[in-house]
Amino acid sequence: MATLKSEMAAHLEWMAVHNYSPTTIANRDTYLHYFVEYAHLHGVELAEDVTLELLLEYQIYLYQYRKTNGQPLAVSTQLQRLVPLSKFFSWLRFEGRIEINPAADLLMPRPDRKLPEATLSAHEMNKLVNQPDVGKPLGLRDRAILEVFYSCALRRSELIDLKVKDVDFDRGTLFVRCGKGFRDRYVPIGERALFWVRLYLGAVRPAFVKPDYPDHVFLSSVGTPICPDWLCRRVRKYVAAAGVEKRGSCHLLRHSVATLMLEGGADIRYVAEMLGHARLETTQLYTRVSIERLRAVHMTCHPASGLDVAMANEICHLLPASP
Repeated sequence: MATLKSEMAAHLEWMAVHNYSPTTIANRDTYLHYFVEYAHLHGVELAEDVTLELLLEYQIYLYQYRKTNGQPLAVSTQLQRLVPLSKFFSWLRFEGRIEINPAADLLMPRPDRKLPEATLSAHEMNKLVNQPDVGKPLGLRDRAILEVFYSCALRRSELIDLKVKDVDFDRGTLFVRCGKGFRDRYVPIGERALFWVRLYLGAVRPAFVKPDYPDHVFLSSVGTPICPDWLCRRVRKYVAAAGVEKRGSCHLLRHSVATLMLEGGADIRYVAEMLGHARLETTQLYTRVSIERLRAVHMTCHPASGLDVAMANEICHLLPASP
């Protein structure tokens, strides 16, 4: 009889064979493991013994769960743990490894439609990129990193994986290889960012590069690719040094660029292409309309947005004087 653990291992192997990204497989492994442990605590070891009732109990458990700070799991986190279950049991049924899919009638929680809490203004972004000490090799590298983030709105992993040959100085583009969903794309990069990248490549990188990683653009001082968590901490440090009291790091920069481009009048379709979004809806949720632009449209288009000054003065004259 196939256990949940053995079926989970088979499912992850199937994903690898069918070219799912290592990150997707690792995430699926983590979230399925949570449920396997939950099922084990409830005396369920076999995949065929999982019922809709058990899945509903797990969903309620996630809803009622409280973190160490007393806060509940975000709806997005609950979905992160439930959606892999639905895909897992659909796969088991499709492969004929179980007779009935217990997750077929499992209703997912409705996702939040919250706007991002914060973005950086153009002034704040300029303060941020000027924080590194460019008179030092690591400072010059960090300035180049921040300029690329600001210019191209790359994901953290995309910047880390960037290769020297992917930077086209003549055309002013970056080639992003195997972005999210294994999709390649070209991204424009501005002259200012190219200036700092060229300076870093010529003056700093040669002292960092080692035979094991000869192609990565951005390297640590010991010649290894930059660690994702380290990069987030580094960006967060510069955000704080710039006096910006907003939470976030690499993703904050990505979202800020998209918002600033929309505020500047960019078509959302081009912003979606630059961000590497497969669906326009993702960009619509990811970005927001600035309140300044919304206010300007309101003043222009709303019939009651303006004030008749003459009428206002006449009304004010009729009011009794203040004591």
